[in-house]
Amino acid sequence: MDMSRVVMALGGNALGNTPEEQKLKTRWIAKVIADMVEDGHHLVICHGNGPQVGMIQLSMDYAAASDAISADVALPECGAMSQGYIGYHLQNGITNELNVRGIDRPVAAVLTRVVVNAKDPAFQNPTKPIGAFYTREEAERLSASGHTTFVEDSGRGYRRVVASPLPVEIQEMPVIRRMMDSGYITIAVGGGGIPITKEHGICRGTAAVIDKDFAAEKLAENIQADILLLLTAVDAVSVNFGKKNQKQLGRVTGSELERYAKEGQFPAGSMLPKVQAALKFVRHNPKGKAIISSLERAREAVEEGCGTIISADEEMLSGVS
Repeated sequence: MDMSRVVMALGGNALGNTPEEQKLKTRWIAKVIADMVEDGHHLVICHGNGPQVGMIQLSMDYAAASDAISADVALPECGAMSQGYIGYHLQNGITNELNVRGIDRPVAAVLTRVVVNAKDPAFQNPTKPIGAFYTREEAERLSASGHTTFVEDSGRGYRRVVASPLPVEIQEMPVIRRMMDSGYITIAVGGGGIPITKEHGICRGTAAVIDKDFAAEKLAENIQADILLLLTAVDAVSVNFGKKNQKQLGRVTGSELERYAKEGQFPAGSMLPKVQAALKFVRHNPKGKAIISSLERAREAVEEGCGTIISADEEMLSGVS
């Protein structure tokens, strides 16, 4: 297919739960990315940080409680730390894989801030799971202080939830655009970006974790990407999931996917944000397409050999659906 500008969004869970596990996983991720670079695509890589930012926050809370550090470390700083060490591992992994293949391409991670609306209703309704899974008893004990909220997450246990406001503006967008235009493989809006508010030109961090799929979509809008590639644990989106009449979606129009979403086909904590981000992207950029697939089949998905491929249609763009 033609060479394209691709924004690739990796889930934080795909990166493992410890720094050592992450190093191993990024080596394999780097091979997938290098395959796409060899195909000639221009890549910007976004990643989640739910497990990682929660791990960092918990470590800092433990250190503060044991007087190892003098004060609590706020969530925006924990998000920045997660961007740094995930970006570092991705940089090393991608650079090493490209060197093995004799490909001379610079790789750089951009510490990225993302502006959110201080009045976003998400701040009153925390929904974004971060960190480790706990039993109900452990969650009740940890939430006894009243500073944290835990919810049951897809039958896997209880996790802390924080606010997840929508991205409004990517603060480092001019830098990201210039790097991409200069041939860099760019890692940006890690973990959805460090959430900040802006008032009268003053930037301030805020306690939240932005959904990385929405942040990736915002970035894809800004660079006029050809493809928004949203990677998940399955090869394609399905409707009637887990039922006898389960059906995997291949090529689908925006209006069809919107109807499925209105039927409640997609779980709010997992597939729905990807579907919403995909729809927003093709509505904003009708010439582009969004693809939802697995990391294992990312290259094949971009070549349109698998995955759910979403494109805009007249019904969607007219607002009739």
